[in-house]
Amino acid sequence: MKLLLVCSAGMSTSILVTKMQQAAAEKEMTADIQAIAESELQQHVEGADVVLIGPQVRYLEKNIRQTVEPFGVKCDVMDQSAFGMMRGDQLLEQALQLMK
Repeated sequence: MKLLLVCSAGMSTSILVTKMQQAAAEKEMTADIQAIAESELQQHVEGADVVLIGPQVRYLEKNIRQTVEPFGVKCDVMDQSAFGMMRGDQLLEQALQLMK
């Protein structure tokens, strides 16, 4: 599973990458999880399964959806509570639900 976390500069979501990787390991899943800036999305979207958008850039959701839809990538805004509490397990579950 390839999962992209998008925020304005890729910084705030980088902490979540580690927490989500830990949650994936606990589920014995292999997951390629990356935090990227919205400006880098076009270079990373190919081969992705899910894009989760940081709540602080939810205003970019329409543009991000237009970027990922041609690639068949599922997309959603991260749950704000899970993001704020740095709950990697909950955000991983959100991504898994999108893939169903």
